[in-house]
Amino acid sequence: MRYCFPALPSPLNSKTKGPLLLHLRSFTIFSPPPYATHLPQSAANPAADAAFRLHSCSDPSLLAQIHALVLRRNLLCLPFHWNSLMRCYLRLSMPAAAFLLFIHMFRAGATPDRYSLPIALKAAFTSFAFSIGRQLHSVAVKCGLSCHEFSESGLISVYAKAGEFAPAQQLFDENPNRKLGSWNALISSYTQAGLCIDAIHLFAALRRGGELLPDEMTMASIASACGSLGDIRLAEQIHRHSMHTSSSGHLDVMLSNSLIDMYAKCGRTDLACNMFDEMPHRNVSSWTAIIMGLATHGNAWRAMELFRRMDVTPNHVTMVAVLCACAHGGMVEEGMAHFEEIVEGRVKGVEATPAHYGCVADMLGKLGWVHEAAEIVERMPWPASAVVWGALLGACEKHGEVRIGEKAAAKLLELEPWNDGVYVVLSNIYAGAGLWLEVERVRRLMRNSSSGKIPGYSLPDVTVSMGGVNWLC
Repeated sequence: MRYCFPALPSPLNSKTKGPLLLHLRSFTIFSPPPYATHLPQSAANPAADAAFRLHSCSDPSLLAQIHALVLRRNLLCLPFHWNSLMRCYLRLSMPAAAFLLFIHMFRAGATPDRYSLPIALKAAFTSFAFSIGRQLHSVAVKCGLSCHEFSESGLISVYAKAGEFAPAQQLFDENPNRKLGSWNALISSYTQAGLCIDAIHLFAALRRGGELLPDEMTMASIASACGSLGDIRLAEQIHRHSMHTSSSGHLDVMLSNSLIDMYAKCGRTDLACNMFDEMPHRNVSSWTAIIMGLATHGNAWRAMELFRRMDVTPNHVTMVAVLCACAHGGMVEEGMAHFEEIVEGRVKGVEATPAHYGCVADMLGKLGWVHEAAEIVERMPWPASAVVWGALLGACEKHGEVRIGEKAAAKLLELEPWNDGVYVVLSNIYAGAGLWLEVERVRRLMRNSSSGKIPGYSLPDVTVSMGGVNWLC
């Protein structure tokens, strides 16, 4: 390789994804590398110095200079050196550069070790280039790396993120000696996709196996799944089991945050507050979880009190929680003040997002300021989502605003043409205004719409269906 990539784009877009796939298809590796199952060798002093510089580099322009220096001194002789350079590009949010470096690793005659492929998988995962997952799977098989823990868990994550759970599950099932990282990858993927019962069944299988013990990452994922289900009995079991799992006797910050969120989603904000108060160390996610939990359950004043006590810099999710608290508590002046601070860039490190605009529109609409809410939606630099238009439509129904309600309904039907509930709400708005001819017209449109009624379903009691309330312990 004779050049570096200082100006490569951060995401893998349609222009970069195609050539990468072609490069991958051109690989021909007939046997596993001799060192594929060994740890990387120690580097000589110049290479170690380069690796140290790469590890400490935080400036993309400086990285380009270090990359050029590494090439001039011919230090890319071991996978360890390539891995250090790829990790640095990935750490600086340049996944496309990391991935192209992985490709040039082959062209330079080097063969990846068991640490190289997970970096490439993370680059694809970070860039949402999930279609490359199958190509990387082929490379892993050719290199004899597909059964290594980090490679397998990375492949599972990429497949699952692409919505291809069948190959992810097959990859998991075909390895009888799977490690905890593979279990964690699949449990986390099921949870993030909303397949929470599948995640809990998989966790139960891990516990029944008895060979591996869940770690904090496992418990954080399963706590998130439980919170989505809202099962307090299961939540209490998970909390008890988390205490048994902790090697130090104290829960780490990540797991504690997950338990706070779990209890809040199960409606037990008292237990969430107890968890928060008992934490010896808190990060921004800890404060965000408790503020959001209190806000969504109507305790807006307590949420805002905690926000004022917050001793770490808030992020954009924290500010969503704050605006949500203002919306639930009817604190319009304070909510608008925080919103203007965000829009004007006066909150350090926080840029306005659609979620911030949506929260403010919801806040104004709930209090009857429907015209002001509509103006906020119109001011959004992005197209409003169905959630935002739905909130505005609900406010129009509550406060009898016909004209804005018609516009919100039309926008919502563009985004969700299958949603018959829009017709029902619009019909109610017309009925409240005494426009009976319009009511009949809307009901006729609903009858003639091609979409059918979406069937309801019941959520099973997970703890009962899995054989009692003590199956985790």
